[in-house]
Parts: sequence; C-alpha cells; structure tokens
Amino acid sequence: MSKTAILELDGNKYEFPVIVGTENEVAIDIDKLRSATGAITIDPGYKNSGSCKSEITFLDGEEGILRYRGYSIEQLAGNANFLEVSYLVIFGELPTAKQLEQFETDIRKYTLINEEMKNIIDGFPKNAHPMGVLSCLTSALTAFNPKSVNVENEKEMYEAVCKTMAKFLVIATWTYRKSMGYPLNYYDNTKGYVENFMRLMFELPTGPYAANPTIVAALDKLFILHADHEQNCSTSTVRMVGSSHAGLFASISAGVSALWGPLHGGANQAVLEMLEEIQKNGGDADKYLEKAKDKNDPFRLMGFGHRVYKNFDPRAKIIKKAADEVLATLGVNDPILNIAKKLEESALVDEYFVSRKLYPNVDFYSGIIYRALGIPTDMFTVLFAIGRLPGWIAQWKEMRVNKEPIGRPRQVYTGPALREFVPFEKR
Repeated sequence: MSKTAILELDGNKYEFPVIVGTENEVAIDIDKLRSATGAITIDPGYKNSGSCKSEITFLDGEEGILRYRGYSIEQLAGNANFLEVSYLVIFGELPTAKQLEQFETDIRKYTLINEEMKNIIDGFPKNAHPMGVLSCLTSALTAFNPKSVNVENEKEMYEAVCKTMAKFLVIATWTYRKSMGYPLNYYDNTKGYVENFMRLMFELPTGPYAANPTIVAALDKLFILHADHEQNCSTSTVRMVGSSHAGLFASISAGVSALWGPLHGGANQAVLEMLEEIQKNGGDADKYLEKAKDKNDPFRLMGFGHRVYKNFDPRAKIIKKAADEVLATLGVNDPILNIAKKLEESALVDEYFVSRKLYPNVDFYSGIIYRALGIPTDMFTVLFAIGRLPGWIAQWKEMRVNKEPIGRPRQVYTGPALREFVPFEKR
C-alpha cells in the first residue's frame, strides 16, 4: 500500500504521495503543491528538498556511507582504478576487461586539443586563477564541438563522454602550465590516464619524466573519492544548466565555476592557506586548536567536519592512508605539513573535537598530498574538478535521458507592495 502525507492549510486537508528510495529514504512528492493549495515551500539552500530521483550515488551522512551505483567507496577505492569507476558512474555498471580497454582506447582518440585553443589560453594573464581559466577553456570547447549531443543516441552519447574525459584532463593541466610559464604538453597515448596527468603537469622539454607509482596510486584514489557526491552545489549547477538543454561542455563549465567557491571545492585550498597562516604566526598548532574551541574567536579550523557527514568522512579514512604513504615515499620535511600532522593527531583525541565529530575530512588530506607533490594551492580545486568530471557527466546524462523539466525554483517575494511611480522632479 502506497504511503501518503497529509498537509492541513487554512482548514483544508491535502494528500501528497510519499516516495521511498532504495535505501529507505523518504520524500514527500509536492509536485502538485502549488496547483492544489496555492502555497509553496521555502527551503534556503535546499537542505530538505530533493531536486530529482537519481540512480548514481547514495550518501548517508549520519552513518558515514558513500556508494556509487550500489558499490561502497571502500571497495571501489581498494580494487578499481579511476577510469573503471568513471565508467561505472557514467554508464551504471562496472566494465568488463574488454569494455575498460575499449573505453581507454576511445578516450585516447580525442586527447588532441585544437591548436586554436592556445590562442584562447594565451589571452589570460599568467596570474589568472586556474579555475577561472579552466571554466573558460571548458566553455570554449563548445566552439570546436558545436554539434548538440543526441542523448537518445547511445553511440553519440558514448563519444561525447570519451571526448569530454579526454579533453578536460589536458586543458586542466594547461592551466598549471600557463601559470608556470611552461610550454603546453600533450597527452601520451602509450600511458595511463592518471599517469598522463602527472606527465602533463610536470614533464619539461629539458628532460624525461617518470611518475612515481605510489603518487600515481594516491592520485588515482583521490580522483575516485571525488568522482561523485550526490546533489552538491556544482552537481546541482550542472543539472540546472543542462535542464535548459545547454550542451555538455557548457554545463560542465558552469559546474567548474560553482566548484571554485571556498565553501565547496575551494575547501582544500583553504586548508593550506590556514596552515600557512599558522606557520607565519609561529607555528603553534596547540594555540590554534584552542582558538578553534573558543566560540568568541573568529578563527575556524578548515578541513575538519563536513556539512553532510555527521560522522567520520568515509573518504578521509581511505585517503589518510594514501597521504601517509606519499609523505613516507617522498621523505618530505615541510613545516607546513608538520603542523597539519600535529592538528590531525590532536583533533583525533581531543574531547572537544571527538564529541562534536569534527574529524579531518577529505579536503584536509587531499591538501596535504597536493602540497607534498609541490602543486600550488590555487591548482587544488582543478584537481578536484578532474575527479568530479565523471559525476558531472553522469548527472547531466541522467537528467537529460530522464527528460527532467527545466529547473525553475519559486520564491517568496518580500519587497515593497505596489507603489505609485514618482516623477523625477518630485523625488
């Protein structure tokens, strides 16, 4: 028997259907609320509003659970590589060995970037923020791929996926090369996807570059952990823009811009900026832990706790091990990272943080890894975008295939009531 919810308003009762998800999430379907009652809901930040039904990601913040297409993040990070997980997230099932090999081969077909794109990147000043450059370059890909994707055509959709996965990785690394004044690199089709990221970033024409396998493995895990995260700000942006039937590149460009914000993808950059500030002011981690506890102190400990996870971030457990391996492999002796380790160790046993479940999150550990690799802080969010790309593609694809209506939230108007116009000479 289907459930219903009853709303009473002005003495009238209205029934609305209740939807129950695979994992027993309960949602009241208020699609007909305004037409039936004349009223709307108001929910700033949409914290209690479901914008869609989705088969991609399940997230339980209270229990610290994250699953892609039913597979736990722990199993995926421990057994699969990033392209394997990308295929799963986008197409719904883990690929066979043959499908995965074909997927990687087909991505390689599109790794070359049109030379005219160099004219666009040349127009940016060297100190332009990489996320701003990435958003513009992603949007510019539309000019070189003007044909709309027919989402009903599986072959066209598959090719669009491969093209996006290929070109986005290259232009993302170009934002770093531009900021460093280095010549732009090209994808090496004899190497893997994540290994190519390292090459594209760091190989110089003056000598060969060999990626460290431990570092490649750590980045592979990081990209997997970022691949999708349900209806967050940037993903919702991609779906909202795509709901107007804007193209895939344009929608992803909008997602990049949304991810740029310090409250979203910019959080790992904020972690390093905080650590640098602590170092500049004497490097006393204990002092800043006490400041974080003082409700009258404006200081905030970045990289601890999470808006959704009310327990330990499951991604943080995985990447903590990878961070430890990277630091051990590189033998890094960095005072900034020493402060980070001190904050981590203290917060994990301090009653104030433990009782409030303010554990280190994935942004904290990813920032540590990126710092150890010598990646500038303003590039951190670009790496987040590379990881999140398959999720954005999958969400855009799902929204279009499901023929979801154009996004158009309502509002409650609180401005002046009707007023008479006052002629200029009487104001």
